Amino acid sequence: MKLYNKLPVTLAVTAALCSGSVIAQEFTQEQIDAIVAKAVDKALAERQAKMDAAINKKADIVTEPQSTAQTPDMAIPYGVKFSGYARYGAHFQAGDQKYVGVDGSYNGSSAIGRLGNEGNGGEFQLSKAFKSERGAIWDVNVMFDHWGDEVNLKKAYAGVTNLLESNPNAYFWAGRDFHQRPQQGINDYFWMNHDGQGAGVKNFDIGGVQFDVATVASVESCNPEMVDDGDNPSRISCTGGSGTGDKGNYALTSKIHGMKVGPLDLEIYANYGFDSKAIDSDDRLKAWQGGVVLSHTNDSGVNKVIARYSDNADNSVYNKTDDLTTVYASFEGLHKFTQQAQVEYLLAFHDYDNSADNTDNRRNYNAIVRPMYWWNDVHSTWLEAGWQRVDYDQGGDNKGWKVTLSQNISIAMGPEFRPMLRFYVTGGEVDNKRTARVNGTDDTTLDSFNVGAMWEAWF
Repeated sequence: MKLYNKLPVTLAVTAALCSGSVIAQEFTQEQIDAIVAKAVDKALAERQAKMDAAINKKADIVTEPQSTAQTPDMAIPYGVKFSGYARYGAHFQAGDQKYVGVDGSYNGSSAIGRLGNEGNGGEFQLSKAFKSERGAIWDVNVMFDHWGDEVNLKKAYAGVTNLLESNPNAYFWAGRDFHQRPQQGINDYFWMNHDGQGAGVKNFDIGGVQFDVATVASVESCNPEMVDDGDNPSRISCTGGSGTGDKGNYALTSKIHGMKVGPLDLEIYANYGFDSKAIDSDDRLKAWQGGVVLSHTNDSGVNKVIARYSDNADNSVYNKTDDLTTVYASFEGLHKFTQQAQVEYLLAFHDYDNSADNTDNRRNYNAIVRPMYWWNDVHSTWLEAGWQRVDYDQGGDNKGWKVTLSQNISIAMGPEFRPMLRFYVTGGEVDNKRTARVNGTDDTTLDSFNVGAMWEAWF
């Protein structure tokens, strides 16, 4: 019997059904049921473990393709790896705003809530890994994006790991890359962003703590500015195609991670911005920025606290403004009541203070909650409610709310699983009192009612 208990479940069940065999005579119906039940329980446990692992990674899986910083024990895949993020669909506007946004918002392109409130586009990456005779692992990566009329080259870099015997996990890279762009998903905000061209090292081990450092340059012709139109309300956007040279704005970036404070994971960021002589001497400035992230993950989900302070800058030390200080703080998380019932949430505060010119000084307040329910492995219903207030030192405030109901079809159960087909309806109202007062108009309220269907995936 001991030997038979080690047989695969399929063999045991098949044998049990063969009434003329000796094996069938050894097993009773109760034993067969027990074997099958044990196998089912094991399969369900393995599946639950995979689900929980994916959920615990949710805070880091947003829109950026999988990191190509390879580990020394990586098995080199055959051929070229294709990865990316994309969303495309139809969005019918039946109200005043195509996408609900409060004027003056600085913290996220969908600071009032992302669900049913984002435009179309995608990022498509090709990667190829190589392994040298000495064991070093190289990878070459190229990415194009499509977020407007133009298709831009966003990545073109190479990296290598397992290069140093004393520090095999250190990953050295050079070229053009997405760089230090930690992102929040529910409000679609890069609370730091230093995409550009340069070189650096990631995951350099110092006494059990991981250290990243790099020097990067802002790409020529990339002009971050406020865009306020029907398709992209109150969003900081990079307009125009990317060039191939440095613009003259540089950043020295650093990050310490892999640290524990009791049950909490700790990350620390420190960045310094400076300009070359390509910038007119009167316009050259310096900026610095610091940030801290505390996160806690358990069986029920994840919670994260983010705090950032910037001097002469906001979320990027590339873009400098004299006498500007900004503070950003947020609390976000995902809580799993059951595997079928979960909720995401975010509270955020952003203070923009220019001591030399207080005309645009403001404070942003955001609150977003997204309860989600899965009817089965495929179908789910999400409801997202968002509220935002932009309070100016001069001229009053702008504020608004948004609610989206979305019916989804996905590849598996959980908010982190894509691809997903989404059918949604969005309603909201924005009251831009301060904007109307500055413009000398009486029309301050914008009502929104939009219906849409879209496909979203990271792969």
